[in-house]
Amino acid sequence: MGQVVGKVEGELSEGIVGVTIKELVSHPDDRGFFREICRNTDPIFEGGVFGQWSHSKMQRGVVKAWHYHHVQTDWWYVPLGQVQTVLFDNRPESSTYQVKLVIEMGEGGNEVLVRIPPGVLHGCRVMSDFAHLFYITSHTYDPNEEGRIPYDSELVGHDWGENPIVAPNDKRDFVPTSIREKLS
Repeated sequence: MGQVVGKVEGELSEGIVGVTIKELVSHPDDRGFFREICRNTDPIFEGGVFGQWSHSKMQRGVVKAWHYHHVQTDWWYVPLGQVQTVLFDNRPESSTYQVKLVIEMGEGGNEVLVRIPPGVLHGCRVMSDFAHLFYITSHTYDPNEEGRIPYDSELVGHDWGENPIVAPNDKRDFVPTSIREKLS
């Protein structure tokens, strides 16, 4: 199983097929700053459809993993705080099958937008006192479309650190009833 660590703008040649990371640009002045996150014409949003916009505030040590979708694409952005985001390609037909990508996201030079396609396991751990995760999804929430694998699964084998704070949903398996379109 491979692992890639870091951030890259555009399609990752050594990352995971379909995952895109866009480095964000801030325009500061004495009043604060302006930062554009995404336009519907950006390559990272190509083929994207807006379904829902959500916000999660989490405290230090919270781990949310492993989630995946069969239909939905996610776009993640951390405007406040810092998280370690981990992606794992769980699509057997993918040329990057079982590649793990670790991305430090958030304040302090890691201002990025990450596109997570269907079939890619995703999770995060909060590294700062708190963090806010804003995410757009291509479909509205459907509990039959979101899959779960326990956060400590040997499938991925990721070390989330000491004493992770997890919810009961992050300790269970659930396979979506929806059908995932295979990569061509």
